[in-house]
Amino acid sequence: MGGKKVCIVGSGNWGSAIAKIAGSNAARLSTFENQVNMWVLEEEVGGRRLTDIINTEHENVKYLPGHKLPPNVVAEPDLLKACAGADILLFVVPHQFIGKVCDQLKGHLKKDAVGVSLIKGVDEGPDGLRLISDIIHEKLGIEMSVLMGANIASEVAEEKFCETTIGCKNMQHGQMLKELMQTPNFRVTVVQEADTVEICGALKNVVAVGAGFCDGLGYGDNTKAAVIRLGLMEMIGFAKLFCKGPVTSSTFLESCGVADLITTCYGGRNRKVAEAFAKTGKSIEQLEKEMLNGQKLQGPPTSAELHRILKSKNVVEKFPLFTAVYRICYEGKPVTDIIKCLQNHPEHM
Repeated sequence: MGGKKVCIVGSGNWGSAIAKIAGSNAARLSTFENQVNMWVLEEEVGGRRLTDIINTEHENVKYLPGHKLPPNVVAEPDLLKACAGADILLFVVPHQFIGKVCDQLKGHLKKDAVGVSLIKGVDEGPDGLRLISDIIHEKLGIEMSVLMGANIASEVAEEKFCETTIGCKNMQHGQMLKELMQTPNFRVTVVQEADTVEICGALKNVVAVGAGFCDGLGYGDNTKAAVIRLGLMEMIGFAKLFCKGPVTSSTFLESCGVADLITTCYGGRNRKVAEAFAKTGKSIEQLEKEMLNGQKLQGPPTSAELHRILKSKNVVEKFPLFTAVYRICYEGKPVTDIIKCLQNHPEHM
């Protein structure tokens, strides 16, 4: 029996940074097959196909320029070919596209394959919240875990020290995934509360939009600390309302919780675009096009999904920060409402 075959589904900024880690570890460890396939949505860059550039120059020049990928990472534009025979699938596409990807993969995967979602976002279904890992599990029937943490992709690619959290209900699989992902500079903790880990990854982007609004309005670090704290309180409140399994405060102290929240509220694209929104008055869509080189924002669409869920459960007033972000992004409310929401937060009543 050879090693386990790994496939990375997605090849953006974060997918390419993860390919660097998983590729290096797969080449080094007998647990995994040497070749790691990476599915790349084919596009032209400077008159050449992106897959050709990656496979000859071992660099994703569009989404992770300046970083070499291990030569055993092979870019494949055909989704079914990339995933054929895979034992471990790392899903790292923007959350808007996961449904389409799963529909194509349906019936083409090994029954006992293990999936890991690295996708930060939630979806809404008929009964409210749907986690991305649940959508993948429902469509493909494979067991799912999640990986979330304070992991800005460019810093991970530069091998600057960071931590991450794997949420995995099956601890045996958790250990195997830890072996695939851990390096001296990318330290992994495995916890069993997978739903809480995943909720953190989605909700922190909404809080980061609020932090960006405060930056754009010229408020300081004290204000941002309040946004982070009140945002964390709303994240915990939301998780307790919506997670089926247990939700313990200790999970929020892992990298997926408070650490990811801090890094996203200081770095990261959601904060950056929200700051520009407050300063320029341009629309979110326009700024996304101008500032993100084809990357997608997760904070504003997640706030819209959250708002619909909170409304259907009649608890909008319990989540004023999430609600203010939604109303500023989509209902034309003034950016200064973010400060009002902090001043009148129920945490202070």
